Amino acid sequence: MAKARALDKRRKSIRNIRKITRTMELIATARYKKAMDRATAATAYTRRITQVVADLARAGLAVSHPLLEAHEQTNNAVLLVLTANRGLCGGYNGSVLRTALPRLEELKRTVPPVSLEVSGKRGIAACKFRKLPLDQSFTQFDDQPKFEEVDRIATRYLEAYVTGKLDRLDVAYTKFLSSSKQTAVVETLLPLGSLVGAEAGEKQEEKRGESMYEFLPSAESILEEVVPASFKAKLFKCFLDAAVSEQIARMVAMKSATENAGELIKQLSMQYNRARQGRITSELMDVIGGVEALA
Repeated sequence: MAKARALDKRRKSIRNIRKITRTMELIATARYKKAMDRATAATAYTRRITQVVADLARAGLAVSHPLLEAHEQTNNAVLLVLTANRGLCGGYNGSVLRTALPRLEELKRTVPPVSLEVSGKRGIAACKFRKLPLDQSFTQFDDQPKFEEVDRIATRYLEAYVTGKLDRLDVAYTKFLSSSKQTAVVETLLPLGSLVGAEAGEKQEEKRGESMYEFLPSAESILEEVVPASFKAKLFKCFLDAAVSEQIARMVAMKSATENAGELIKQLSMQYNRARQGRITSELMDVIGGVEALA
């Protein structure tokens, strides 16, 4: 009797857990759709503005921009790690940290002062557990990061790079490739020239000395606006990719948890039925034995 009661109590508990995981799955699905719409909309803009900067850099102009030029020596570097504020999203946070930590060690070997900045409560807690000192931490970014908040961080990086206080910026995040594939990567966003070359890809070579554009009022003023905008758009795209990848990971994790709970409920139901059947059989045998004794 006690075993049957324990099995029934455990089964009810797992049913309640299944309701929670199912609800979290539905919430993650709704948030994923919103986050994916934002990430998809930003992808085309980011790709196009980066392509424009790449075209301008290859146009053979006599002008340049400080963000496109690498510093002679890398004396200061920043590693920005984008993680989630909440857990229950499978291996999302772990994969980002496993990708970021080797890059951090590599930067420490080549660059004396390396600043570690982390976005997300899970990443902050993991760094504190590993006793890694944090220079900056951010917890205001959730499934819908705002451009205004990212713009403030991007402006700080731009000012530091132009004034020589920053020579390199790496960002570790989960890159959204499709709804079925997301990959944890570390990309170098500053100097912007390396990123522009990677985004542009292998295109047909443009003739040196010939420009595809006519500039009004001047090429310098256009570059002054386009190049920082390209960096801000790319950094914002990293936050959007991280947000949509987090929701996908949580949606998959909760779906798997719900299915596992259903399977466990079936097993417990079978065990409960066997225990209950055994108890009934035992009681019948006692009744039959008592009747025979009276007879």
